[in-house]
Amino acid sequence: MILAAAAFSSLAFLAGILVVLFREALPALRQIGFVELITGADWYPTYRPPSFGAAPLIASSIQVTVGAMIVAVPLGLASALFISEAMPARARNIIKPVVELLAGLPSVVYGLFGMELVAPLIMQAFDLPTGLTALSASIVLGIMALPTVTSVAEDALSAVPSACKEASTALGATRWETASKVVMPAASSGIITAVLLGVSRAIGETMAVLMVAGGAIRMPSSFLQPVRPITAAIAAEMGEAPVGSMHYHALLALAVILFLSTLAFNATAKALKNKFKAKVE
Repeated sequence: MILAAAAFSSLAFLAGILVVLFREALPALRQIGFVELITGADWYPTYRPPSFGAAPLIASSIQVTVGAMIVAVPLGLASALFISEAMPARARNIIKPVVELLAGLPSVVYGLFGMELVAPLIMQAFDLPTGLTALSASIVLGIMALPTVTSVAEDALSAVPSACKEASTALGATRWETASKVVMPAASSGIITAVLLGVSRAIGETMAVLMVAGGAIRMPSSFLQPVRPITAAIAAEMGEAPVGSMHYHALLALAVILFLSTLAFNATAKALKNKFKAKVE
């Protein structure tokens, strides 16, 4: 009974989060309207009258997430393929835990890395007044999502039956031909899962984005401009929003949008992972 209670406690916590989240967001959804909230182009919560258009925030989140995947997916898949197919077993047993350890670093560490190294390099390379831009946020988020993509993709590649590789080698295929034309297609569902989990990791990140994205509320038109994604807006404004105000409820409505987006990515990744397991079995 104790173990069962411990197991179901996570469900209770999740249910409590959902109840509080939707209850507090409901006043904003009623007054502003869900469509107006996600399509409005102006986010001025302290103006009179206030404006709660989250389209710039949503677009900024999409921009930095896409940028992060441009960084994380090629590097992650290449790293996973090398670890799985080319690295000696002894080195693999060392490198794989190190890669997974990177996923456990606090996001503020990545944020400091972005502020102290990535942002100055971006500012100098493109002659910008500030290096805190969407490009800086994309690079930092890509590095943060890289361990997730690499680890999950490597698990998928390693799960491909050795008989498939041996059959390809017996037919005269090179190691690269076997890896690219046999192993990766067989592990495609797991690779897609890795990418979707990386997207979930990037879209839900807060501190690093708050520190390196620049914080400007605007419709993004370039990766070299400061932006403010949803997570950064919630973190920056929640402390100044009076509890019970429309600003407070609007921020909780942004959290609902973020929750639904992450839920959709995680559910898709779970479905593909189950499909991959059934395919391997």
